[in-house]
Amino acid sequence: MGAVSSAPVTLWRRLAAEFLGSGFLAAVVIGSGIAAQRLSPGETGLELLENAAATAAGLFAIILMFGPVSGGHFNPVVSFVDAFFGGLSWRDGAAYLPAQMAGCIGGAVLANLMFALPAVSISAKHRATPAHFLSEVIATLGLLLVIFALARSGRNRSAPAAVGAYIGAAYFFTSSTSFANPAITIGRMFSDTFAGIAPSSVPSFIAAQVIGGVLAAGVIKALYPAMTPADAADIIVPHHGDTGRAPARAAHDGASPFADRPPGPVQPP
Repeated sequence: MGAVSSAPVTLWRRLAAEFLGSGFLAAVVIGSGIAAQRLSPGETGLELLENAAATAAGLFAIILMFGPVSGGHFNPVVSFVDAFFGGLSWRDGAAYLPAQMAGCIGGAVLANLMFALPAVSISAKHRATPAHFLSEVIATLGLLLVIFALARSGRNRSAPAAVGAYIGAAYFFTSSTSFANPAITIGRMFSDTFAGIAPSSVPSFIAAQVIGGVLAAGVIKALYPAMTPADAADIIVPHHGDTGRAPARAAHDGASPFADRPPGPVQPP
């Protein structure tokens, strides 16, 4: 029997996954920051360690949850660089943006409520300095290099762990604590807590993240000139829809956990 072709996951389902994944991401980042501040008051280093560890582990799990549907971007810069390389249409990349932003804002509100804080409290934590700007450029550049290097070398299965590990490490090696994501930057503005950012600092952070994304596109083209749209379509988690090679339950719900395997004939049960 010949191979069964796959159908792309419908856009509304991908947008739902990006919205929910972004919401969980913001809830993890902000909620763990609030918890760290309460559990270790006055111990800034320990607070940051707790926040970083929870974010790294949470991001790993969130990518595994929603990645098979949308790819697990949760980040407009990732989506638009993916569109640049042909892995995502520009139309779909533009549609991902509001879903990611709305999800991060919603996640911030939920994090506040889970800790009995006002649903919305605008942060007063100013972060806009030249050092923070440079940190966000580097953090975003590094994140994209990790993602696309794994896709180009066929190591997609490592991506959830690698992305989580990189962000966890970047909490410490960057002075900005590695936001590296315009959507989470906007979401964190709505929580006046440990992980918050003042509205006046947001434009600087987003500008740095966009610059990091542009630099990453150039570096990826230089290091991996054979990057194809098929390679780019496999970031961060392959998400090509229902396939005959997936288990029956995955074929029913649209997940494709084996999409990174070479195509082949359907095997009998």
